[in-house]
Amino acid sequence: MSFPAPFPSGQLVGLGCDVIEVARIRGVCERQGERFLSRVFTDEERAYCFGKAHPHPHLAARFAAKEAVSKCFTTGIGAELGWKSISIYHGERLQPLVRLDEKGQALLQQVGATQVLVSLSHTETTAMAVAALVRT
Repeated sequence: MSFPAPFPSGQLVGLGCDVIEVARIRGVCERQGERFLSRVFTDEERAYCFGKAHPHPHLAARFAAKEAVSKCFTTGIGAELGWKSISIYHGERLQPLVRLDEKGQALLQQVGATQVLVSLSHTETTAMAVAALVRT
């Protein structure tokens, strides 16, 4: 089995990062429940996170990833790029990958990038993500 190179050679187009306290996501989930979850996370993300014994750190990491990606594009989350325009899923080595919807793909093309890279990390209390737009 061959694996792709972990980092594509190419030009960095955008960089973003975000950090969030897991308690903040847990609190919003407790207060808003399904309303928050369905507005921010895709079905795939929710299935993954709620398949874990402790879903909130995983939700927080994905929330941070969406923020980090939006910072790469310099748009933030809003009219140009929605919460569910960005979906975090896993590759065959369980590496986090980014799937963009049509809005996200159009933005990717507009800024001249070809790929979004993302790295996630979390503890029981804090989650963070770094994202990069690259042109290969």
